[in-house]
Amino acid sequence: MPLWFWIAFHIGVFIVLAIDLVGFNRKAHVITIREATIWSVVWVTLSLSFNVLVWHLKGPQAALEFFTGYLIEYSLSVDNIFVFVLIFTYFQVPKKYQHRVLVWGIIGALIMRGVMIGVGVALVERFHFVLYLFGAFLLITGIRMMISKGEEIDLESNFMLKFARRWVRVTPEYHGQKFLVKVGDAWMLTPLALVVLCIESMDLVFAVDSIPAVFAITRDQFIIYTSNVCAILGLRSLYFVLAHVIDRFIYLKTGLAIVLSFVGIKMLIADLYKIPIWASLGFIISVLAATITGSMLATRGRLPKEVRKAAKSDTPPVEKDLEENVEKK
Repeated sequence: MPLWFWIAFHIGVFIVLAIDLVGFNRKAHVITIREATIWSVVWVTLSLSFNVLVWHLKGPQAALEFFTGYLIEYSLSVDNIFVFVLIFTYFQVPKKYQHRVLVWGIIGALIMRGVMIGVGVALVERFHFVLYLFGAFLLITGIRMMISKGEEIDLESNFMLKFARRWVRVTPEYHGQKFLVKVGDAWMLTPLALVVLCIESMDLVFAVDSIPAVFAITRDQFIIYTSNVCAILGLRSLYFVLAHVIDRFIYLKTGLAIVLSFVGIKMLIADLYKIPIWASLGFIISVLAATITGSMLATRGRLPKEVRKAAKSDTPPVEKDLEENVEKK
């Protein structure tokens, strides 16, 4: 793609991101499901519109590659939501500040992924065998995900969190939406800044899985990069849509494991047999549709996790909130 189109794409990303920030972040508030759903539809519509533009500029093959790459990245990003829920719960982040955290977390993720994609493309172009390494890695990751028993992530061992706690001064309490505050004569990070660091480090881990997966679809740096960006931009609003029901997706990890394993096998046998992109797209859609539908049917009638916890508690939710407020005061 010509340089002017790369520049135009980034200008467009910055514009829609600024609109999103203004629309979402006029002031700190709890994001409603309705508000998040509207923005999710907006991001998906923008991504599909860009897909049409790719069709017009680069042809139907490139458009199909973009859509398949976008679908892989978007579906794998749902797995990030499990981690976001865990991090926000661990740090007890007030809901009205969660959007601000995700905004800065995803801006950092866009920069990191841009660098990783550039390095990955350079390696693949210079050393063809890297594709086999990617394929083997994805296959092993998919198998491990499939046989794992859902062990929870230990945030206490997060390297970014351990580094910050050891070498940086951190306030014991939140200071509104601020990441940095001056206490006396010293500047200190707030716990909200630690949350951003955790999200950045966990996205780095997820990117190691998701970026190689797109190399099985295309080697076009433009398609790989733009499909990643479009998927990541819609992640914030998707989080607020799914966070309250994410525990119902009991078979999703199995579906993602199958997708990763399939992509890994596709990369390993690419020189022997090239699976058509339309066949790959059909397989991925079928697996995701089956696992999501199966999850919803199997957990039909299940209450959200917060409601179940409140129901098990001896203290009514309202009284419990009052007691917590009194204790804090």
